[in-house]
Amino acid sequence: MKTKIYKIIFSVASFLLFTVGAYAQNGVGGINRATQMVTSYFDPATKLIYAIGAVVGLIGGVKVYNKFSSGDPDTSKTAASWFGACIFLIVSATILRSFFL
Repeated sequence: MKTKIYKIIFSVASFLLFTVGAYAQNGVGGINRATQMVTSYFDPATKLIYAIGAVVGLIGGVKVYNKFSSGDPDTSKTAASWFGACIFLIVSATILRSFFL
């Protein structure tokens, strides 16, 4: 009785393996398509990061101007931090683009 159950389980498992093998495809096409889809997002994302950097630069410039006009003593620290943030955004977008493309 046990051997009959084992034979049934073996035949069902082998049938499933053979049918899955029949539907299997070459994965290279799917990987190439996924790579193409991901790399197509880099141009708009890079432009978006540049636009965010420009807005951050404008906001930073206005804040530094307001501090400078009011005579605040830590104007240079504020200017350096805002300028550093803008440079970081631009450099990170450029490096990510060159690294992945």
